[in-house]
Amino acid sequence: MQKYNFNAGPCVLPRPAVESAIEAIRDFDNTGIGILEISHRTPGWERIMKETADLWKELLDIPDNYRVLLLGGGASTQFFMVPANLMKTKAAYLQTGVWAKKAIKEAKFYGEVEVVASSDDKNYSYIPKGYTIPADADYFHITTNNTIYGTEIHEDIDSPVPLVADMSSDIMSRPVDISKYGIIYGGAQKNVGPAGVAFVIVREDILGKIDRPLQTMVDYHTHISDSEKNRSMFNTPPVFPIFVMHETLKWVKEQGGVEAMHRLNKEKAGLLYDEIDRNKLFVGTAAKEDRSIMNVCFVMNEEYKDKESAFLEFAKERGMIGIKGHRSVGGFRASIYNACPKEAVEALIRCMQDFEEQA
Repeated sequence: MQKYNFNAGPCVLPRPAVESAIEAIRDFDNTGIGILEISHRTPGWERIMKETADLWKELLDIPDNYRVLLLGGGASTQFFMVPANLMKTKAAYLQTGVWAKKAIKEAKFYGEVEVVASSDDKNYSYIPKGYTIPADADYFHITTNNTIYGTEIHEDIDSPVPLVADMSSDIMSRPVDISKYGIIYGGAQKNVGPAGVAFVIVREDILGKIDRPLQTMVDYHTHISDSEKNRSMFNTPPVFPIFVMHETLKWVKEQGGVEAMHRLNKEKAGLLYDEIDRNKLFVGTAAKEDRSIMNVCFVMNEEYKDKESAFLEFAKERGMIGIKGHRSVGGFRASIYNACPKEAVEALIRCMQDFEEQA
């Protein structure tokens, strides 16, 4: 039976990237040594590091005054690295979900945090509007896509202070005007690879403005080098996840780049949301104008709440994997990242329609 992977992360990867990774485990770059054993100082690996950074720059049209860093620790490490490097006295945050809340908690170790707006009053089911970004903040932090709640900021924000964005779950899903951001960071395990590596896109001129001494590994300057050989390799990088990222970004390029991904993602999300809105059994949980094109969250209509477990079992029997909603929302969640094919979304829609017929 065909399986369809809707897990929120780690999640579905492009099959060519998976096949390349399998081969690289056996033999990397015709060296006779597998990728899990190779030294990160070999010429072949140095080439992969450079090519991966170059793919980031090409796919997102990253300006020359930005650096791409590939680091361990995931996005959660960036929750404290960002304020450590940028906060003098105060930072502003938009609170749109669990991960934004966690980032706020870490930032408070370094100074004052002003939460300019929050959607926790309605269980983070919408993106706040009409807030004011304080001009005296050292930076403004947003989480562009909220995997748990299925909301997304669809446009690049104009900010009077450096804009910092956690784009863990929607990077490479749409074009981004990088020049509007001071830092973009995220974990790889949604659209750009497996768990184990984080990406950081940083504009160099915003660094070096704080007085506090920084631990070596926390300082972004440690990971920025004029030498192509030493890019992001102050210590041993997470070699295997970066290799899979390299292959994933190659796949994105082959599909037509980020704009092609965006068209496909909007089409997939549109099909699924249309079915949710049509089907008498289901209702979406996010405000329609803020619906995520990456994570589609929905629940049973009140009169059919007793059928939730039955639908999960029904869907599982038809190969739908990972559609149970997060406990904070309940119901169902279909994560339809870049590598989730349209056929998977169509299969889920048929499953929803078949269940409706027998309800």
